[in-house]
Formats: sequence, C-alpha cells, structure tokens
Amino acid sequence: MSVENNYRPLPKFLTISKSQIHGLGLFSTSEIQAGVCLGISHIIKTKCFRTPLGGFINHSDQPNCFIIEKKDKRYLYTIRKIKKEELTVYYRF
Repeated sequence: MSVENNYRPLPKFLTISKSQIHGLGLFSTSEIQAGVCLGISHIIKTKCFRTPLGGFINHSDQPNCFIIEKKDKRYLYTIRKIKKEELTVYYRF
C-alpha cells in the first residue's frame, strides 16, 4: 500500500534559483500560459504568512505576474505567456 503526499511547496513547473534582480527568485522551468493561477502566495490571519510563492517572487516595474486577494489568501497569477524566466510582481505597499 502506498501513501500519496499531495503537498508541494511549489508547482512542478516552478523552482527557486539565484536571481539577477535580488538574492533568490522564483523561476519557471517550462512555458506557462497567461491567466494561470500559480497558487497561494500569502495566507492572512492575524499576521501575513508567505508561502514559497510569496517568499521568493521579486519586484519588477514590468512584471509578468500579479497577486489577487480573496478572503484570507493572496493568489499569484500570470499576466502574459511565461517562458523559462524569472517570475516577478509589481510590489505595492
């Protein structure tokens, strides 16, 4: 009998690697279509907790992703077709 572990800190097509923007960054390992939800980037309770998606995505003035807040979670979506490249968002505070 095998036990299946469904938890993955990142989708299979994303990885964390050295960034030319800052420190480590979030990178695609294959092509991703525009408008795809990549997963939860933050969970908001009494504090805001980052997932690996939220913890490693860097800022860009020309981002290829954006974050939408729904209830107590923030979700990361692609803006355009992504090739093998670093994923970025436009930080807003």
